[in-house]
Amino acid sequence: MKSNIVEKEGRVRPDGYSKVTGNLKYLTDLTFPNMLYGKVLRSPYPHAKIISINTDKAIKLPGVEAVLTYNDVPGMNRFGIIVADQPVLCEDKVRYIGDAVACVAAHSIQAAENALKLIEVIYEELPIIDSPEQALKPQAFKLHVGGNICHQAMFSEGNIQQAFEQCEAIVEETYEVPRQLHAYMETEGGVVVPENDGAITVYAGTQHGYRDRFQLSRILGLPEKMIRIVSSPMGGSFGGKDELNIQPYAALLALATKRPVKIHNSRTESFKTSIKRHPMKITVKTGTNRTGKILAHQVKIIADKGAYTTLGPAVLDFSIEHAAGPYIIPNIETEGVSVFTNNGVSGEFRGFGGNQITFALESQLDRLAELLQIDPIEIRKINLRKATDKGPLGQRIAPTDGAAQVLNGIQKLYEKTNKQYSNSQWKRYGTGIAIAMHGGGLGFGRLDSAGGRLSLNKEGQIEISFGFEECGQGLLSVIENLVVEEIGCSKEDVKIVIGDTAVVPSSGSITASRGTSVVWQSLQKLKDPFKQKILHHAGKMLHLPEQSLYLGPGGVWCFEKQDGPCLTYKDCAEQLIDNTVETSFHFPVTPDAISGGHFLYSFGGVKVDVEVDLLTGKVKVLSIDHVVSAGPVISPHGYRGQIEGGGIMSLGYTLLEEAKMKDAQYAAQNFDSYLIPNIAEVPFETNVYAIEELYEGDSYGPRGVGEIGTIAITPAIVKAVHDAIGCWVSKLPISSEEILEHIESRGMLEWI
Repeated sequence: MKSNIVEKEGRVRPDGYSKVTGNLKYLTDLTFPNMLYGKVLRSPYPHAKIISINTDKAIKLPGVEAVLTYNDVPGMNRFGIIVADQPVLCEDKVRYIGDAVACVAAHSIQAAENALKLIEVIYEELPIIDSPEQALKPQAFKLHVGGNICHQAMFSEGNIQQAFEQCEAIVEETYEVPRQLHAYMETEGGVVVPENDGAITVYAGTQHGYRDRFQLSRILGLPEKMIRIVSSPMGGSFGGKDELNIQPYAALLALATKRPVKIHNSRTESFKTSIKRHPMKITVKTGTNRTGKILAHQVKIIADKGAYTTLGPAVLDFSIEHAAGPYIIPNIETEGVSVFTNNGVSGEFRGFGGNQITFALESQLDRLAELLQIDPIEIRKINLRKATDKGPLGQRIAPTDGAAQVLNGIQKLYEKTNKQYSNSQWKRYGTGIAIAMHGGGLGFGRLDSAGGRLSLNKEGQIEISFGFEECGQGLLSVIENLVVEEIGCSKEDVKIVIGDTAVVPSSGSITASRGTSVVWQSLQKLKDPFKQKILHHAGKMLHLPEQSLYLGPGGVWCFEKQDGPCLTYKDCAEQLIDNTVETSFHFPVTPDAISGGHFLYSFGGVKVDVEVDLLTGKVKVLSIDHVVSAGPVISPHGYRGQIEGGGIMSLGYTLLEEAKMKDAQYAAQNFDSYLIPNIAEVPFETNVYAIEELYEGDSYGPRGVGEIGTIAITPAIVKAVHDAIGCWVSKLPISSEEILEHIESRGMLEWI
């Protein structure tokens, strides 16, 4: 592996040893005395009216302690991050195959499963709507009171029709992208423990403990202060655990039984009930002049929302915003609609709508380049944004030349390695490139609070606290490295406290590539007041002027004495009463009132080499080169891990994965038939190059890289396939059958 990222003392991530040795306790590993096991009865029908629910037989089963239905929800029987439209336990209707109807707590998992079989539910099946097109028909059954449209959004600038009349090259295509499973190793699960005073402690993976607390408060009819959320560590999320999953059911059962209740979804349960990446159909018409300058770009997006809202509106808004990507397009018209169906619920997923729209945008540029006989990199340069240009919605953004830096980096790699593979009788090789622009944070008009706390605890540790979660992304390394760098202490001096609403401040959600940025910005606000507080106190203790002292490894150091600290942190802590500094701020946002518009962006470019087997139609990715512009690298291992892992996740999205539905039921319900990349699919040659320089005057620090590594992979692979065999792919995942049909039609096979 090649990289220009410099290691920082070879630091091992704080949770590294416990993870590789198996000693780390995930929240689904926890057990408590007198603990019960919970199970949830899910609808067997994608759409049906509930005539009656009878739990008499189930509650009489030995070992069963509670059987609950909607009648047992003390508060609001709904949840949802944007719109609370999803029933906790359905009252009169089910809208998808995973809708919850009842929940059970028993002494064993087997007893709970047996109890589910004894719950008698009489359904009356209703018409199934299994596609957005069907849902939009005037005569379609209305899935919600407001109809079948979840959300509509649009953006336009210039005169699109007039611009097309001036174009000399026009490409129009419809791109279809699939529903994708998050495929985290740890399925949804956790334990809810009732406390003696009527409060509860929820041990369950989530990406926003404070928001879970708010939602559970409404459901349970409890004040938020009586709900403690412990949300870290967890075994992966990628957006999939941003919404509530098992928490309401375990909490209801724990309160009903006054005993701890554990629910841990099986893989099949997770398949049926978890949110997925939004499937979309994106129709794009793009026109240029003779030189390749884009004059007109028209985009229409139809997203399959599934049964409930979750974060669907924000995902669609993000796709609308990124329809122009890192390019300046004078005439653009983008409109999208997110549509309710009886399919599985679509929600937040790494990339957040950027993957889908970037595939369409970058593919259009490649097709136009071919039509105009222009180099694919050159057509991008012609249209590329400049550092001080406005954002894709016309909003002011933080100046950045990341797009040009990334494209230049990719060009160098492209020119250097473009011809390293030679075609053979049965194999063809191709190279593709693509670039992407990705907004960080939640965007204008969304509550996006941030903040943290720095203190010196009684044990003499510098304690840094954030209301964030460690979901495998390496946040602990980022925090540790930044504290060591900004404070000047050693890693042994640092104690990190995250993911527990009882002891951490609110820092917002660990989503939208905002974690690293929030930690860095928080420390810029915290470090000086913290240092001043400690040094002022130390100066009094040592009878020395503050300016002669500084914070270093192990304690307070004196500039004139360099053989060790003159006062340990523990010595300071024993006498210092006021030892805490806290900050609260809003994530940086554009000053322009454009809903959802972002202010901070990262950029990524990808070059891939692929092999196409003419006999099988199989596409194999041989190498992936990433060039990423996201500011200074804080955690080198974590940085590479995010980019490499994100790339392989999108490789699966491009070549293998589809959570296909037939009659609104999942065709696959386990990894025996839903295929994700394994080590054989991961190219040995995977390289990550970081551009760490920020634009002159940029005071916003490093951007997160949790998503940017996933965005440009798909169009780069698709272009590489075209480079190899001349086949343009517009539907994912790439089909071997489609490849073979193209090979056959072109007479590319030379039979002996």
